[in-house]
Amino acid sequence: MAHVRVYGRENLPKQASLFLPNRVDAATREALEAELGGPGKVVYVVEEDLQPDASVLKKVGAERLVSFRFRTSKSRELRERLMVHLAAGRHVVFLPGRPAQVMGCLSDVPKPFLMQLGALHISPVPVFAGFYRKSIWSSCTSEAAHDWAALHIMPKLTPGPQSGERTLEAWLQASAAEFERHPVLEVSLGRLLVEGFKRNAHSELIDGMDGSKLGYVKLLGVSLALAKELKRRVKEPRLGIILPPGKGGMIANFACIFAGIVPVNINYTSSESAMHSIVQQSGIEHFVTARAFMTKLPQFSWPAEEKLLHLDVLLKGIGLTRIAAWVAFARMAPTSLIVRTFKLDVRHGNDEAALIFTSGSSGEPKGVPFTHRMIIANMCQLLSKVYLPPGSRFLCSLPIFHSFGLTVCTMLPAVYGFSMVTYPSPLEAKTLNELIEKYRCVLVLTTPTFARAMLRRAHPDNYRSVRYFIVGAEKLPRDLAAEFQTKCKVHLLEGYGLTETAPVCCVNLPDAPPSPSSPYYVPADREGAVGQVLPGLAVRITDPDDDERTLPLTEQGMVWLKGANVFRGYIGSDKLNEGFFRDGWFKTGDLGSVDLNAFLSLGGRRSRFSKIGGEMVPHEVVETAIQNFVQLPVGFPQDERAVCIVGVPDAQKGEALVLLSCVHSGNLIQALDAIRTHLVSAGIPRLWCPREIIPVEVIPMLPTGKLDLRGCNMLAQEALGMTNSGN
Repeated sequence: MAHVRVYGRENLPKQASLFLPNRVDAATREALEAELGGPGKVVYVVEEDLQPDASVLKKVGAERLVSFRFRTSKSRELRERLMVHLAAGRHVVFLPGRPAQVMGCLSDVPKPFLMQLGALHISPVPVFAGFYRKSIWSSCTSEAAHDWAALHIMPKLTPGPQSGERTLEAWLQASAAEFERHPVLEVSLGRLLVEGFKRNAHSELIDGMDGSKLGYVKLLGVSLALAKELKRRVKEPRLGIILPPGKGGMIANFACIFAGIVPVNINYTSSESAMHSIVQQSGIEHFVTARAFMTKLPQFSWPAEEKLLHLDVLLKGIGLTRIAAWVAFARMAPTSLIVRTFKLDVRHGNDEAALIFTSGSSGEPKGVPFTHRMIIANMCQLLSKVYLPPGSRFLCSLPIFHSFGLTVCTMLPAVYGFSMVTYPSPLEAKTLNELIEKYRCVLVLTTPTFARAMLRRAHPDNYRSVRYFIVGAEKLPRDLAAEFQTKCKVHLLEGYGLTETAPVCCVNLPDAPPSPSSPYYVPADREGAVGQVLPGLAVRITDPDDDERTLPLTEQGMVWLKGANVFRGYIGSDKLNEGFFRDGWFKTGDLGSVDLNAFLSLGGRRSRFSKIGGEMVPHEVVETAIQNFVQLPVGFPQDERAVCIVGVPDAQKGEALVLLSCVHSGNLIQALDAIRTHLVSAGIPRLWCPREIIPVEVIPMLPTGKLDLRGCNMLAQEALGMTNSGN
């Protein structure tokens, strides 16, 4: 029998109990049976249409099997059958079968089963079987890549309703705890990059601007050469990088990692005040950029010339001969020698690997330290669910100062050996479509705003190679998803992430094909949800107005996260961090709920709600209803926002809603009356109707495609003669 590590023996109840594993194989079933006292003390429950593999039932005689059929069995009848065994002192273990599902699912228990098992009203003991096999890790490292099977026995649930929800919450927390233990998370990101470049010498960085290609061994050599030069010139712990996606931006980031310097990729669309804040918070003294890029951004608040390190000048100073020597070293030297030469194992685990600043959509940018552990964890989490065939190519057009651009479009393809097709701007839709088609990209990551622009300039052939077209950072409009499916036969997959989680938390995926051996499946995609929670990430829901009051996962409330990919706090913000962390949990600021298949559905940002007369009013619901009613003028750009709801202080009801609008002018009172009439007829409460319309030239947006909440609030408050409250 394969070795299975068992945790939670102290939670084994003294009396016979019902045990609910998330999944089992032969080894974990036998390990659990041994903990429960052996064959004479255990009976098993199986669903006739969803039986486990034959290997799982080996050595289990028919006399120890309790069969039921979900479609015809009633919970009361099954309860009575199980109570007979429990009364006789025998433990009862539910054995999940193998439903059709995509890889990386938390559980083999379909949602209806968990609901029926919860309806038994027999308080269960949740059991989590962790299957983090070496296949998840081995393609990214030769270190610490081994089978990792574990069994977590959790405390028996207290009697009461919603045992299904509470079992799922226990599984999620055990999953996160098990993932945290894996030794690969302590490996240096620099070591993983070296291993990835050397193992995948056939992969390449393709520059979409000029079509030039840089093989991964050569990319490694150039990055090592630059790392030596940076180490000689830069004595500070952090270095600013002001470069777009492309050869220069990638090389600069890899060189920083190899040099033991923390790269701080600067948002080159930032305002002067935001740039000043970023520099002050991070303590940056020098910046890497390129003269050609500077000429394209004359409006940017560039640092003084003496603080700039021009990449082309640095490489020219190193010289072709020395660069060629480093490339030869990268090709011929074993990984261990490169690691020793650059002391890459000195920095690992919870050491800072990169620093990313939030977009500042609701205030001043906040610095989020990405540790080696966070980046490695999130790469492994994502690829434990998303299958990418060897040789896959990524389209990398998201800015590297964006967390997705850094982790998913820069570090992940380099570590795992996927080729990168880079382009410096996500705005040039026609060119992006052509690059996807030309290089047969398999994975595309962007925002719904950028995706809409791509759709307008697309033809079906552009996306024939695309396996995953994932959108995030803002809500996916249904009309956009429908148009993509109709025009291009592409299924847009909505995901969810935060800078603070490095960044991916959830993602929808194409459903697994039906299995002829099973009528049941665990879905991979759910309309209206932002996807299943990634392996190794735990979720908690609390009352939006009371952090101490925990709610069932399936009730909407404040979303809290815990896991190896979750950061530990903003830099230099101890007081701010106190409001975001509690007992190791991070408060996201998003409202949402989780269903019994671990799909997260969002209700919006807490900052996009107003409390009016004691009632929480969601801005996005009102916005959507107004957008469906408003007639856009001829020529109004389809990918621009026309309206936005903002909450402002109100002496009588606490807050009131106002409508920022690019399309209303003239008789605003008449227009407001028509909007209110429409909202009420659509079932929107009168309390939710906007108090007035504020005409604006444009709805403020961030470069990432997100709504600029701070800018919208400032417009509203200026128009109403209010002081800026900072909301």
